[in-house]
Amino acid sequence: MKALFKDFKHEIIEKDINIAVAKIKKESVSLYNVENLKLIFSLIDLTFLSCTDNNSGIKKVINQVNNFDKNYPEMPTVAAICVYPNYIEDFHKKISLKNIKLASVVGGFPASQTFLEIKTKEARLAIQVGANECDMVMSIGEFLNNEYQHVFHEIHKVKRAINENTLKVILETGVLKDYLKIFKASILAMEAGADFVKTSTGKEKTGATPESVYVMALAVKDFYERTGKKIGIKPAGGIANGADALIYINIIKNVLGNEWLKPNLFRFGTSSLANKIINEIYQNTDKYFDSSNYY
Repeated sequence: MKALFKDFKHEIIEKDINIAVAKIKKESVSLYNVENLKLIFSLIDLTFLSCTDNNSGIKKVINQVNNFDKNYPEMPTVAAICVYPNYIEDFHKKISLKNIKLASVVGGFPASQTFLEIKTKEARLAIQVGANECDMVMSIGEFLNNEYQHVFHEIHKVKRAINENTLKVILETGVLKDYLKIFKASILAMEAGADFVKTSTGKEKTGATPESVYVMALAVKDFYERTGKKIGIKPAGGIANGADALIYINIIKNVLGNEWLKPNLFRFGTSSLANKIINEIYQNTDKYFDSSNYY
């Protein structure tokens, strides 16, 4: 498996990456406008992954999504809704907007520490009850132990379990830290069948960073140039507002081009960014998407 990484041409030099990202950050300020804020909104995976999630909260969210265009008719819809697998069926039955994808976290989320049989079965069941997409965490510990075949095999099996449906593989880049490890994890996931590479679960201290996404974009570019296959990227965790999100937009524009800035190739995974974008566009403090309940 180590020979796998020799087929790719980009050198991962930390200093060069930091310089490139610093330049992109400065340039991103000029991109701040309503049009780009709406673009960001259209790329969001609206995420509800709390241990306090319950049926009442999920019903509330479904109603909010179904009525969003009535409350904000000038806004696009979000790209997808991401929830735990036990809530997918409710969304599938009750969401009236047909262009929204339904994503489920699977495979022992967020630690990926369970049997492979359970990982594949959970993914298969999520698809059976209505998910279009599955977000799985790669086996981080095995990757850091250089057990690349193990990691490859698990991702490959989960992808086979969901067939043509979209598989997003979470690398947990904040744990990997090292740029070369992030690059290798991206390549490994794509070779194993990932349709997207995703930064984080949002459950670790460090989520997405511009530097990690830049490295992932280099890996995606290399993979595309070698195979002709376009793979998506999903930064998740720690994206606080429109200005933050625009840095990631600008990274994709610089490394991969505007063709990647579509929901089939780029997403933001976040539970709060949708409300922040609404607030920034409409200059309000509305917390439109809210699953909170009184206990």
